[in-house]
Amino acid sequence: MGYVTRIVIIGGGPGGYEAALVAAQLGAEVTVVDRDGLGGASVLTDCVPSKTLIATAEVMTNFDSSYEELGIIVEDGTPDPDSPARVVGVDLGKVNRRVKRLALAQSHDITASVTRGGARVMRGRGRLEPHQAPDGSREVVVRAADGSEERLTADAVLIATGGKPRELPDARPDGERILNWTQVYDLEEQPEELIVVGSGVTGAEFAGAYQALGSRVTLVSSRDRVLPGEDPDAAVVLEDVFRRRGMNVMSRSRAASVKRVGDRVEVTLSDGRVITGSHCLMAVGAVPNTSGIGLEEAGVALRDSGHIRTDRVSRTTAPGVYAAGDCTGVFALASVAAMQGRIAMYHFLGETVAPLDLKTVSANVFTDPEIATVGYSQADVDAGRIDARAVKLPLLRNPRAKMQGIRDGFVKLFCRPGTGIVVGGVVVAPRASELIHPISIAVDNNLTVEQIANTFTVYPSLSGSIAEVARQLQTRKTAEGS
Repeated sequence: MGYVTRIVIIGGGPGGYEAALVAAQLGAEVTVVDRDGLGGASVLTDCVPSKTLIATAEVMTNFDSSYEELGIIVEDGTPDPDSPARVVGVDLGKVNRRVKRLALAQSHDITASVTRGGARVMRGRGRLEPHQAPDGSREVVVRAADGSEERLTADAVLIATGGKPRELPDARPDGERILNWTQVYDLEEQPEELIVVGSGVTGAEFAGAYQALGSRVTLVSSRDRVLPGEDPDAAVVLEDVFRRRGMNVMSRSRAASVKRVGDRVEVTLSDGRVITGSHCLMAVGAVPNTSGIGLEEAGVALRDSGHIRTDRVSRTTAPGVYAAGDCTGVFALASVAAMQGRIAMYHFLGETVAPLDLKTVSANVFTDPEIATVGYSQADVDAGRIDARAVKLPLLRNPRAKMQGIRDGFVKLFCRPGTGIVVGGVVVAPRASELIHPISIAVDNNLTVEQIANTFTVYPSLSGSIAEVARQLQTRKTAEGS
């Protein structure tokens, strides 16, 4: 019987469990060490729960904003036709119980899948031992909740420990009135007045969701606009929608401190202004879980931010040690973490592997409307990192959008001026996460605007706008070439 490669994976999120499935399939002896349950933050406290909450909010938004325009009459028992009473309400406690139930079910499904695939799952906290053995192997010490320890020998170790919410010294969450995004699912009652600090993806998603669920929301943004890292045209659309729906968006306002005063919270801004609400959600970024697990002692180099330095095949600076996911700071997306983990295993186990290519990553902001992106961005074009032409087509002109009462959003494509090869795209629309896929295929396979334009689309459909944008780019390219 031949030698079996031993792999230990510390962390059971998308980077860890996807790597485990690949390594076990390739014949390795795999152990996944995980502290909280497979799926990691993505499944237990981040992506799955937040998108489940947002799905409920989306139903509320569609009902509130579209029923009148579409001619739907709802008898809500209100005698006064001018009454501002909502037609539907939400039981947040019930919503959150469903959210947590679905997250746990998904975690159990992943555990069953990994175990069925042949990997061993250990509950505990893993620590990398500092020295590599003469045969190149390494040791990982696993400490269980009861304090007992077990030593594992590995030919390769994958660090996939993820991240956690960043905390400001003067705005510590208490889990009741001042919350981080992992604690909101314990709320039994709807926050009457929610202050969201931070206007990145997490802040914008929760602000929009709670606004739709019926809270009065104030979004505190330290930048000129919401979603400073996203396409500027998309951010303008979203901020306009937020304000139109009654959200108080405070631009260029930095929170200095947050404190609880009885059943209220006070947020003091850096210019001295004080705003109050019933609850405050802190969404000021994340920090990697890389301290206290023996990384630097083992020769794993960290950035100043605490993230692990990796190359494009997920190697760290320590031989036989790989890293994947949010702890690397490459791209805080479950899909990227999973790809990093798979690439690490393919590389170590000698399989054919393509290095990570971030220019083919599609991402989505689950606001309403959603914002989906892939490939090169407007910022890349503006900074001269790529020479590309862009056309933006408002959805307002799309017949299917008119039928559905969709007023906000657009499709934007970027293509190379000479060849017409599609290098990026932005979709702002309901379900933009589904509409971005054809553009992702185009970017990944170097398709041209001609090929997109000449592909049949259903009429009427929102995807018809993708072909229409391609036709406009095609016409522009032909005109400029003549």
